Amino acid sequence: MSSLRTALCDLLGIEYPVVQAPVGSVSTPELAAAVADAGGLGMLAMSWRDTDAVRETFERATASTDGVVGVNVVLDEATGVDSPTACLDACLDAGATVVSFSFGDPSGFVERVHDAGGLAMVTVGSAADARRAADLGADVVVAQGSEAGGHVQSDVTTMALVPRVADAVDVPVVAAGGIGDGRGLAAALALGADGAWLGTRFVATRESGAHESYRGALRDATETDTRRTTAFDRGWPGQPHRALATAELRRGERDDRPGDGETVAHTPDGDPVERYADLPPVEGTSGDVDALPHYAGQSVGLADGVPSAGRVVDALVSEATAALRDVPRTG
Repeated sequence: MSSLRTALCDLLGIEYPVVQAPVGSVSTPELAAAVADAGGLGMLAMSWRDTDAVRETFERATASTDGVVGVNVVLDEATGVDSPTACLDACLDAGATVVSFSFGDPSGFVERVHDAGGLAMVTVGSAADARRAADLGADVVVAQGSEAGGHVQSDVTTMALVPRVADAVDVPVVAAGGIGDGRGLAAALALGADGAWLGTRFVATRESGAHESYRGALRDATETDTRRTTAFDRGWPGQPHRALATAELRRGERDDRPGDGETVAHTPDGDPVERYADLPPVEGTSGDVDALPHYAGQSVGLADGVPSAGRVVDALVSEATAALRDVPRTG
C-alpha cells in the first residue's frame, strides 16, 4: 500500500491522491485516461461540449483505462454554455460516477449525482463556501487558491486557504492552486488536505490538447510570468483568470483594448476566434495562436519539460514520498 494513500484515495478508488484538473478544451480523453492509468483521478471538462460529444468523450477516455475518470460541470451560465442541468444529465447518462462542480451554486446538483449513485466534488474559495458545500452533501471539497491558472474562484492563497477549509469540513479536501511537483503535494497533505489538484503541470504534457506553442511557452516560463486578469473576457464576462503575461494580455488590459472583436484565429473546426476570447490555443488552432490566452498558474516555473502524463504522476508520488520522509523532525 502506498504511503501516500489518503481518505480521498479510498473514497474515489484511486491509488494516489493526485487529481488532474479539468483544464477546459485542453482536457482530452487521452490526458484523463493517462492520469487514471497511472493511479490518479483523470478529469474531463464537459460544459462546452454538446450531449453527443459528452458521451463520446467520456467513452473514449474510459475505454483506454481501468482507472477512474471524472467530469467537471461549470454552473455559471454566464459562460454561454448550455444548461448545466443538461450537461450533468449527459454526463450521468454516459456513466460518470465522479462529478465536480465549479463556479456556481451546487444546490440540487449534488443530490442529482447522489441519486445516480455517484460522488460529488465542489470547488470553493473560502471556509464558509466549504461548509455550505459539505452541508449540501458534497463528498469532496476542492480548495482553490488564487495561485491557480485559468479561471479562479478565490482571492486567498492556497497555503492560507487549505488549512481553513480542512478545519471547516469533515469530508476529504483537495488542495488546488500553485502545486506543480511532489513537494507541493506533500505540502498540501501537511496542510490538512487529502490530495492535490494540478492543472498547469498536466497542460504541459504530451497527452494534453494544448497547441504545441502553448505547451512550449509553459515549459519556458518562470513563476513570475503569470498575471491575474480579466483581459480575456469574451465568453465569460468579468470572471478573473490567471494566464501568462503575454503582449496580448497587456493589450487586453488597456482601456482602449485595441483590436477588440477582430478575428485573430480559427478553431480546429474552422470557427472564428475573436481577440480577447477566453479560448486557449489547442492542437489544430490556426492563425495568431499567441493572441489567445495561455492559462497558467504560478507553479508554471516547475513545468520544465513536456513529459507524458503518466510520468508526471510517477514523479509526483516519488517526490512527495521523499519530501515527507525527509522533513526534519525536532525534539
